[in-house]
Amino acid sequence: MTITAPSARTDVHHEFSVRPLSRHIGAEIRGLDLHRPLDDRDVSAVRALLQQYKVLFFPEQHLTPGLHLAFAGRFGEPTKGHPVIPGLADHPQVFEIDYTQAEQYRDHFEQSAKGDYDARVWHTDVTFVERPPAGSILNAVVIPEAGGDTQWSNQAAAFAALSPSLQDYLRTLTGIHDGRDQFGWILEHDDRADDGPAWEGERITSLEPVEHPVVRTHDETGEEILYVNPGFTRGIKELDAAEGAALLAFLYQHSVRPQFTVRWHWSQGDLAFWDNRATQHAVVPDFSGQHRVIQRVTLRGERPA
Repeated sequence: MTITAPSARTDVHHEFSVRPLSRHIGAEIRGLDLHRPLDDRDVSAVRALLQQYKVLFFPEQHLTPGLHLAFAGRFGEPTKGHPVIPGLADHPQVFEIDYTQAEQYRDHFEQSAKGDYDARVWHTDVTFVERPPAGSILNAVVIPEAGGDTQWSNQAAAFAALSPSLQDYLRTLTGIHDGRDQFGWILEHDDRADDGPAWEGERITSLEPVEHPVVRTHDETGEEILYVNPGFTRGIKELDAAEGAALLAFLYQHSVRPQFTVRWHWSQGDLAFWDNRATQHAVVPDFSGQHRVIQRVTLRGERPA
């Protein structure tokens, strides 16, 4: 598929190509130079493609943190990098994940850690706050020689594949999302005097559970989305612990069935842009001992409803 859009600086049209990667999710975009400002037609086209494919890949863009933020800003308001973990010193809206440093940090505080957050577990970014990000944009900075792919799953397709009676029941339920196991111990050891843990301008001193509907309605498309994830969903409000755990175990397995997923093999400089309202993702855990560094920008979202 080829999309034609006007250049921002001339009346000459340029083209970019769109290659779908799987039946339900993922497309590769080539022909857009993200080093230049995107014009309004480009932005509209990419936004429509994101709604259709849920995650878009822009190979070998090699963006600096500043250009990464500039691209993100054309699609929404970038948030602080992470509610608990500091962003880059000169770009606090950019959250850098260096897996080697993360493992050293966890080892240093292992006696205090209540859990072991790992992006290799399927999750939706930051659902443990009242207004999780609407989108996430990942820049591949250092990629292992082998391993370290990322998978995404389409949660609109996962919900649509459930039986109507189960869909009706799930619409009545509320998920409990909690980030304390993964990030609470970091708060306990945070000693930043200024610019400490915060989200949407409010300082975070503790992480309390939040509630989101098990089935949310997409803000732009109106699609119904299965909105639970093993990274942060800890129970179902309307069910006791055992019942909730059994239902969630089924939903976790169902939501990442292969037919709903796409897998991306990274090259240095690749950019991935996904709809955080409609997907889960996970890193494939096959790169132990190798250096892997990624940078993420998230876009401000609305309260799930």
